Formats: sequence, structure tokens, C-alpha cells
Amino acid sequence: MSDTLPSLSHLDESGQVRMVDVGDKADSDRIAIAQAAVRMNPQAYGLLTQPGQGKGEVLNTARVAGVLAAKRCAELIPLCHSLPLSFVGIEFSLDDQAQRIEIRATCRTRYKTGVEMEAMTAASVAALTIYDMCKAADKGIVVEQIRLAYKAGGKSGEWRND
Repeated sequence: MSDTLPSLSHLDESGQVRMVDVGDKADSDRIAIAQAAVRMNPQAYGLLTQPGQGKGEVLNTARVAGVLAAKRCAELIPLCHSLPLSFVGIEFSLDDQAQRIEIRATCRTRYKTGVEMEAMTAASVAALTIYDMCKAADKGIVVEQIRLAYKAGGKSGEWRND
């Protein structure tokens, strides 16, 4: 166990905001998986999942939005580095009992810094896209449980959110 206390990497010694300098770090394979969920009332969920009602269109639109969000993460989160993403994937699973759409965003790169923020942004924007496309049927849709589920690569190695 290390005696070193954790620190906020985007603050310098005097507490001022800064972008982390990754210039001296070596490129390495990195992956991050983030999750989010969208919960809605039974009527809206029924409309979304009813055959011929556009589930494919809603989820495909959310998939594209999530990929685009990952690619533009550095434009949205002020201190993120622009990364050469080698893969962004968005998967959905439906929980009929809870009227939930679960989202899993995976990002990969070979670079000097991790892809956690890209995966989190992808999952978040995919969830918001589902909200946008279903809000006419339910103003009370809840976007919830946005979290990093897994990351690997770099100095800190592998981590799971169990």
C-alpha cells in the first residue's frame, strides 16, 4: 500500500487548473468501458419497443450520437486531450421489467493517456439522445447510473468498478 495521498491531476501545486502534460509518456494500448441507463414510464417504453415503432431508429441514432460524442470529447471537456481513437462501440440491452435501456460504451486507443472520458461521454450522449427521441411520450425519463465500469492500460493498469 502506498503512503502517497491521491491528488487532483488537473490542479498544479498552487491549486490552479492545468492540462496534464503527457508528452513524456509512452504510447500504450488503452481501453475504457462506461455504462449508463435510461428509465422511462411503461407507456413510453412500450412505444419504443413495440414492433414497427422505431426502436431500431432510436437506438441507431443514439449509437451514432455516442460515437460522435466520443470523437469530440476534447471539445466538450475542457482539459481532455484529443485522442486518436481506434474504436468506439455502443451496445444496448433492454430491461422490459424495469422499462430501462442499458447502454455500454467501449473506447480503445493506443496513446499516452486513457479513454475513460471518451467512454463516459459516449454513454452519456447516447442516453441523452434516447431521452430526446422519447421525451414526447414521457417528460419524466430518467438518465441514471453513468459510470466507468472498466479501464485498462497505462501506468495505473487494470481497474474494474465492481
